Amino acid sequence: MLADAPAPNPKAPMTAHHAVPAAAHHPEPSELALRLGYAGLIPFAAGAVFVWLLVGRIDDEPFAFVVRALASYGALIVSFLGGMRWGLVMGSSEAGALSPGYQRRALWTGIAFSLAAWLALLMPPHAGLVVMGALLIACYLLDRKHYLELGVSGWLTLRFRLTVVASLSCFLAAAQI
Repeated sequence: MLADAPAPNPKAPMTAHHAVPAAAHHPEPSELALRLGYAGLIPFAAGAVFVWLLVGRIDDEPFAFVVRALASYGALIVSFLGGMRWGLVMGSSEAGALSPGYQRRALWTGIAFSLAAWLALLMPPHAGLVVMGALLIACYLLDRKHYLELGVSGWLTLRFRLTVVASLSCFLAAAQI
């Protein structure tokens, strides 16, 4: 609940790079975030399993639907991860909370990831799914650096696990097409 959240302490230690009060962030994912994150892997895992089980066993149209569903979900998640950067900038709109350089990079990378995911959807599926998997890894690598700087490194374990399963699902499906 919002009413139960502690008020930010102006004397709280600042993170080294961006001068964001550490108390303003949630250093560990909540139980709900964990459950939703892991539930979000279901379309990735199911998509990859269905591609492996169904390749050559069903008509082209339903098979293409399964592949398209997996690729579309991957693009949606990459765009979600890019949008998180915008949310960070919007949520830290206080003067000086984030450096202008960081804000600019966060906004540009958020858009770049979304556009790259869209372009991956336009590619043949065997290539687009590889690009999607690579984008998921790129999002994690960038987040790994910034989560430490922003004092939310407790989320990195969850992000790593989600990235491994999601990207492997894309790579495995692409290998079977």
